[in-house]
Amino acid sequence: MDIGFIGLGIMGTPMALHLAAAGHKLYVHTRRTVPEAIVAAGGYACEHAEAVARQAEVVFLMVPDTPDVEAVLFGPHGVAAALPGTGARKVVVDMSSISPTATKAFATRINDKGADYIDAPVSGGEVGAKAGSLTIMCGGDASVFERVKPLLEKMGKNITLVGGNGDGQTTKVANQIIVALNIAAVSEALVFAAKAGADPAKVRQALMGGFAASRILEVHGERMIKRTFAPGFRIKLHQKDLNLALQGARELGVALPQTASASQLMQAAAAHGFADLDHSALVKALELMADHPVAEG
Repeated sequence: MDIGFIGLGIMGTPMALHLAAAGHKLYVHTRRTVPEAIVAAGGYACEHAEAVARQAEVVFLMVPDTPDVEAVLFGPHGVAAALPGTGARKVVVDMSSISPTATKAFATRINDKGADYIDAPVSGGEVGAKAGSLTIMCGGDASVFERVKPLLEKMGKNITLVGGNGDGQTTKVANQIIVALNIAAVSEALVFAAKAGADPAKVRQALMGGFAASRILEVHGERMIKRTFAPGFRIKLHQKDLNLALQGARELGVALPQTASASQLMQAAAAHGFADLDHSALVKALELMADHPVAEG
């Protein structure tokens, strides 16, 4: 199949490479230079999103935020300019993490152009993208989902059609709430343990055998102890997702007090220059308040 992929960052590049490895022809566009790995895999660099969409049957998007998706779809030389196109009805699959409300509007506009739309945000970070083991949360028409599911299966393992357009993004926002609160909880626990004089590595080891065990404690707890904060998922991107949660909460009249607290911790971390570190570096904000690090380094 002729596949388009727009957005070749930390996540997008390995995801696109899985599609190329499966034998699909790739037409790509990204704001920066197309990675050598994509070129080596036979990816064809296009000068803009419109050129990608003219060539591809299915166009994947993996860009940072709602305005970026809107620009790629509807800006000058955007995907919409190539619709409806010829041959089989084209499908746009947005794997970015953006506003559920905006997603519904984007889907309607793409449908009106004679193409189909699936929102399919992911969870699993850089590790999951490289391993092809992402969790993919989808919203859209069931028949369109079935058409693109074999492609999604090259990038992920747990793939669920949640409901209509926007429901995939709603699920991702819910995911980001849970992840942020877990990171904050693990951070507080390890800062408390370290300040009390216990060995945080031993504390984490003990907790991994009990009811407090979690994937966050396992992976990000280790990052906090080993001080390995190279970004898998940057704090500034998690900030964006929590802002989406709080914006949605205001629209729905829902109180999300713990999400608001986690958002403020992310803001404190960003204010101290940690915005481009992995979101596990949230612990640094708590370490500053405690005047005590979990570990040296």
